[in-house]
Amino acid sequence: MAFTAKDVKELREKTGCGMMDCKKALTASDGDMEKALDFLREKGLAAATKKAGRIAAEGVAFAATSEDGKVGVAIEVNAETDFVAKNASFQEFVKICANTVMEQNPADVEALLKCKVSDSDKTVDDILKEKILTIGENIKIRRFERVEGHAASYIHAGGKICVLVTFDTTDEIAAKPEFDEMGKNIGMQIAAMNPEYLDDAHVPAEVVEREKKIASEQAAASGKPANVIEKMVVGKVKKTLKEICLVDQEYVKEGKQSVAQYIESVAKSLGGKITITGFVRFVKGEGLEKRQDNFAEEIASMVK
Repeated sequence: MAFTAKDVKELREKTGCGMMDCKKALTASDGDMEKALDFLREKGLAAATKKAGRIAAEGVAFAATSEDGKVGVAIEVNAETDFVAKNASFQEFVKICANTVMEQNPADVEALLKCKVSDSDKTVDDILKEKILTIGENIKIRRFERVEGHAASYIHAGGKICVLVTFDTTDEIAAKPEFDEMGKNIGMQIAAMNPEYLDDAHVPAEVVEREKKIASEQAAASGKPANVIEKMVVGKVKKTLKEICLVDQEYVKEGKQSVAQYIESVAKSLGGKITITGFVRFVKGEGLEKRQDNFAEEIASMVK
């Protein structure tokens, strides 16, 4: 079967591959478009394998909620460079992953890769390998978290940090724009202040004990009487817990009240109750080894 320049153009548009690669694929497939796509995908598998060992610590932390706001997803997808993270094709893939998690609720990243994408016969893994081929960088889905309940999402600095927050309230209150604004504000609070726990009830006993020990050692060095030292320890631990627990933190947009008081004031104005039930905060590349580029060496190797 012969093929034309129009076929090459169509294959190129479908895959984002170079013209010569598309020509080779159509030649090897006797002009059959589907077989040519498979040929390039197989080539992509080889390319993906080669790139799989390369460090991917850039990318994006992304969060989104379903249309009804009752399911939320936070996900981190890594690439090798910040440049690729801004690529529309990469961002589209991140959204496909988030939507698939929302719709199919896979148990983990391995299960997500096996999921068939909505309105497609391809799996997430198929699309991932295509993106590696066309974008030319190692790409990895690192982690995700899916929540159910009235959820709000917030993305900071174009994907440097993403936040997902869940609330217990009525459908009527959750449908109001004031609720959306509050959800975004709490997301900003979490992004900026990095709370470790929701409230003091969620702080493990060993963490409290550690803080007491540190505070006791500091207070003992003051040489003050035992009853004063006891009060100093209680005060110090209370202050630390206030800093690490979200609901007790000072609300950054209006320092005169706590986060809990801010949520309460919004609930009162909307004529009901709102309780914050949990949050997820992902920082892009957190804990990953970063790629160390030596620009001089790279140029020297290109010159050779």
